[in-house]
Amino acid sequence: MRYLSTRGHTPGTQDGPPPSFSEILLAGLAPDGGLYLPQSYPQVSASDLEQWRGLSYAELAYAVLSRFIDDIPPADLKPLVARTYTAQIYGNGRADTQASDITPLRWLERPDAANREGGLAILELSNGPTLAFKDMAMQLLGNLFEYVLAKRGEEINILGATSGDTGSSAEYAMRGKQGVRVFMLSPHERMSAFQRAQMYSLHDANIHNIAVRGMFDDAQDIVKAVSNDHAFKARYKIGAVNSINWARVAAQVVYYFKGYFAATSGPGGGASNRLVAFAVPSGNFGNICAGHIARMMGLPIGRLVLATNENDVLHEFFRTGVYRPRATAETHTTSSPSMDISKASNFERFVFDLVGRDPAVIRELWAAVDAGGSFDLSRTPFFDKLPDFGFVSGTSTHADRLATIRHTFETYGLMIDTHTADGLKVGSQLRTPEMPMVVLETALPAKFEETIIEALGRRPERPASLRGIEELPQKVEVIDVSVDAVKQIIERSIA
Repeated sequence: MRYLSTRGHTPGTQDGPPPSFSEILLAGLAPDGGLYLPQSYPQVSASDLEQWRGLSYAELAYAVLSRFIDDIPPADLKPLVARTYTAQIYGNGRADTQASDITPLRWLERPDAANREGGLAILELSNGPTLAFKDMAMQLLGNLFEYVLAKRGEEINILGATSGDTGSSAEYAMRGKQGVRVFMLSPHERMSAFQRAQMYSLHDANIHNIAVRGMFDDAQDIVKAVSNDHAFKARYKIGAVNSINWARVAAQVVYYFKGYFAATSGPGGGASNRLVAFAVPSGNFGNICAGHIARMMGLPIGRLVLATNENDVLHEFFRTGVYRPRATAETHTTSSPSMDISKASNFERFVFDLVGRDPAVIRELWAAVDAGGSFDLSRTPFFDKLPDFGFVSGTSTHADRLATIRHTFETYGLMIDTHTADGLKVGSQLRTPEMPMVVLETALPAKFEETIIEALGRRPERPASLRGIEELPQKVEVIDVSVDAVKQIIERSIA
């Protein structure tokens, strides 16, 4: 398995062979500013699906990831994956959840035996150390980085940006890892108090928190600018853990397979090739991009339901064909803050497939985006191809979130977080009777206590290990929006 850039930089004879998985794991962003993807997606057959159906999460993760990783020997990769996905690591969530399931499916409305009603379910993805779905990929990344760096005798300085959950997931996965330092940018005072505390209360020597006086998009732009300074990147060995890193997306593909098997087993589940719909709260497009890739591999996904909050850039594209990233001043601060994003980094990967994997088209489209503009595919043949990829979309507001949280708690006895509420609201609207609707959980409600109290008049429960986390001493450096300031912090910390 070899990889290429969405913008066309694929090393040829003069530069050496196309990069391997381990090479792009450490590189993050491609040299031309594009994102890495496999040269072709590995295909899974109906026979593969039947063989994989009964596997544990760790076994399934190995089966899927080994299709993307061929430069780590199976004798090393298999135990690495096995020690990543354990009940001990994913046992920090709800007391009523079987940790051994890793990602249990919770039916809200079961499909009926005659398949007249597809059913509605939530796939629990938030039982990891930081109570967010990002743990599903980030714990693997921590182990992959440590393994590859040890083999190469190298170190890496990870530079990332977070809108809320990536930061803590990355830091908990990388803390104490040999050869790894983390520099994590976050929008100053624009995350929940719990999210800030999870990150800033870490005092490990290899963890550096930087709060940027701006929005997530400003922080993300800084990460890309530093990564595109090739001399600085090479000198300070800069890598990435944001979903611009292909390994993050590849790891997230696994739980679509696991969710599919859970939704199509048992009474009312239907045949092995039955279509399933997934509703995904979407800000940076990484989570739903993994679903797109699972579908391209052959997983029978009938619909990918993209749910946005008030920052509806992606919904606008799927409705109109216009991709118009917003400026910081136009980006709303909402009660689902991890989706307060107006420049979706992973969207480039999907558009690359949409335009027939033509890097010249991507370079033209993103030249406009990178210059602060937009693009319009509505009058092109590409827009006509959108239905072939199974995407539909919708939006959710603060009032919708409150109503969905109340309804879910009163009807099903389940407390959900604000982002999952966005997914459930839009997924419920776009349900169809012929296929189950699986909503991907984003985080546990404890991370967004203020809004849960507003919706339900009560505090969400927390794992004992995270009670009172806001009272712990915090360590963070606050800066203006400045690429140079971040470079100086990196230089100072490494000197």
